[in-house]
Amino acid sequence: MPTIGQAFRKAALVLAAVAAIPSSTLAQSDYPNKPITLVVPLPPGGTTDIMARVVADKLGAALGQHVVVENRPLGGTGTVASRAVARGPADGYTLLLGYTTTLATAPAILGNAGYDARKDFAPVGLIGMAPTLLLVHPSTAYHTAGGLIAAIKASKEPFQIGIPAVGSVTHLAAVLFAEQAGVKVQYIPYKGSGPLTTDLIGGHVKVGFNPIPPVRSAVEGKLLRAIAATSAKRSSVYPDLPTVAEAGLSGYDAVLTYGLVVASATPRAIVDKLNKALLAALATDEVKRRLHQEGGEAMPTTPEQHAAVIDQEVIKWSALIKAHGITSP
Repeated sequence: MPTIGQAFRKAALVLAAVAAIPSSTLAQSDYPNKPITLVVPLPPGGTTDIMARVVADKLGAALGQHVVVENRPLGGTGTVASRAVARGPADGYTLLLGYTTTLATAPAILGNAGYDARKDFAPVGLIGMAPTLLLVHPSTAYHTAGGLIAAIKASKEPFQIGIPAVGSVTHLAAVLFAEQAGVKVQYIPYKGSGPLTTDLIGGHVKVGFNPIPPVRSAVEGKLLRAIAATSAKRSSVYPDLPTVAEAGLSGYDAVLTYGLVVASATPRAIVDKLNKALLAALATDEVKRRLHQEGGEAMPTTPEQHAAVIDQEVIKWSALIKAHGITSP
């Protein structure tokens, strides 16, 4: 039996060993031990907000802590709130719903968003992606993207295409379409997808690009005709609808991607825990169903795969924005 002195010496050694472990390591092993905030840099109600709420509960269940969605519509197309997260604590307790606009297009259009998406954030993983639809009024003779391209080339007057807003990914999808098709068009910008949908249904503009959620009922009610999807692969929402790439524009791909990111200095062990929880959330039938309702597809990835997507989007969209001189309205 050890003496009292030996017991004290053993206890002292144990305490010394614990003291030698960095506090950050202890924090990582204990993570998470309090609620987590998931910042959405836009107002509630939109697809971006819905994407966050779709995974929040399941993410929290996997982590054993509440994940609270917090909308911070501070301006700059979401870049102001995104910058705050990038500069905030790197402890894994503040996540950002990062998507194509805040991570790739808005910084390129604004010129200085105050952060570099590839350096100032650590990607956790993608949630999903959502394509845009190429739409026409049913009164038109356009039934395929190829037929539309031929009509634009034959037109003697500026060919008008409606877009939700200047600088939006949907606008850029239209620009990429025209660039790859080798046609010139006149873009008619609206203040959002709703007003564009209304004018498309009314026939005030005959052709437009718009996301799936605001036009789904109109397409299914035959008030509008979808002639192509902007994703590289066919949408599971409309599996019979060809893609723009299938119409002859090889490599065409213009989608919104949504994912979770944290401040870049967040320990890798925490990022891995978050990724594991996100993958568990995306594997549930409920999350898959909700994403499908929003016209999206689940995209489970590793942090490295997510980083590669961000890198590709930054390169792709910044080059297109610069080439066409697109600026914030």
